[in-house]
Amino acid sequence: MHTSYQPFVDGEPVTATGGTFVTRNPADGEVLAEVGRGLAADVDAAVRAAERALPAWSRPKPAERGRILLRLAAVLREHADELARLETLDNGQALVQSHGDVETAARYFEFYGGAADKLHGETIPLGADYLSYTVNEPFGVVGFVLPWNAPLNQAARGLGPALATGNVAVVKPAEDTPLTSLELARLALEAGVPPGVLNVVPGYGHEAGAALVEHPGVRKIAFTGSVDTGALIARTAADRLVPVTLELGGKSPNIVFPDADLDAVARSSWIGFTFKSGQVCSAGTRLLVHADVYDDVVERLVTRAAGATLAPGLENPDLGPLATAAQFEKVTGYLELGVEEGAKVAVGGGVPDDPALRAGHFVQPTIFTEVENSMRIAQEEIFGPVLCAIRFTSDEEAVRIANDTRYGLAAGVWTTDLSRAHRVSAQLQSGQVFVNEYFAGGVETPFGGFKSSGYGREKGFEALKHYTQTKTVTLRV
Repeated sequence: MHTSYQPFVDGEPVTATGGTFVTRNPADGEVLAEVGRGLAADVDAAVRAAERALPAWSRPKPAERGRILLRLAAVLREHADELARLETLDNGQALVQSHGDVETAARYFEFYGGAADKLHGETIPLGADYLSYTVNEPFGVVGFVLPWNAPLNQAARGLGPALATGNVAVVKPAEDTPLTSLELARLALEAGVPPGVLNVVPGYGHEAGAALVEHPGVRKIAFTGSVDTGALIARTAADRLVPVTLELGGKSPNIVFPDADLDAVARSSWIGFTFKSGQVCSAGTRLLVHADVYDDVVERLVTRAAGATLAPGLENPDLGPLATAAQFEKVTGYLELGVEEGAKVAVGGGVPDDPALRAGHFVQPTIFTEVENSMRIAQEEIFGPVLCAIRFTSDEEAVRIANDTRYGLAAGVWTTDLSRAHRVSAQLQSGQVFVNEYFAGGVETPFGGFKSSGYGREKGFEALKHYTQTKTVTLRV
């Protein structure tokens, strides 16, 4: 497969001013597509197109926008097979996971399509002489800077509430995985989204991404990615006094108490650190296990990891390749670092022996034991299938270790004691807490971080509030 893609602006593909770059299949390193390299001029054209489209999109009844988003959800499902295949070729994940991402993307548009006419203002009681009320209005042009780990899912997660509330959008997908975002823009047009409402400009972060964040026509920015890049975007946006939603990194604790269902722990904790080959911000990569069941839990997970299949994503393995060459180098570097720090490799610890996989970015699922929470492998986001198993002996120690990190995106709690579940959840410094199932929840549940994991919220009804600004109208009657 070798195709060409260009920026999608004002309802059609347009030739990028920066020439082209290539994307590669992470399973074998082969060129997958040539993609137009967007520069500042392309971003400007996209923002201008969005500004022109804003009145016709924001003024109609919200229910009309909602119906279009519901049609978009249906169109995504109609094209699920081709979208899933394209996503797997682009970012390497198992095909079944890509199908799941297409369905989740459809659910975002379905959920927010149904919610479009349900974001109500309030009346404020000021006495008989006044009528005071609030109105939720769109920002206008919203700029999205997307990550490479789940491009279609991430695009829909932000576009759903943004478009439902009357905003228009310019999307800058990651240069490593831009293809499904461009397909999404084409399918949105097919579903009835007017030209200019959804524009996609692929390119590099320091070129197209920077131009989007700095553009004076962009009135709201949403970014998912690294802490360092998020901080840079926040500083740039602050100079223009533009609001930002940041969903950044994580080093999430997954806490197993001695009364937990260990069969369920093993099943769910495996998914918690290997889903998308560990390339998930909210992955449960610090497994905090009570000393009484530590060996049992570790043994179950080691057995699962030792039997895991690694292969190109189209073969539906347990783990596909990492999405980029740079991420492969980063993860393998952390595998070496863990050994240097004194942790023990219980399973994995390197790359697979299969010569058929050497051209791809494959890493064995790895479990480190005897990990101290002060180690870099326990403090820094690795973003790969690497688990750090840490012992604790009391509830208080578990909470202390769990919170002893710069991050606060997600956490897991495993216990059959509901009192403990609520008590511990209340003490965790985390935007989400999953109890007795890691990754519990769905498009309906608000998602975002504490501390260095960012601010603002995606998903759920809460996200609608982050894509609107409140106007208060007060009349003396």
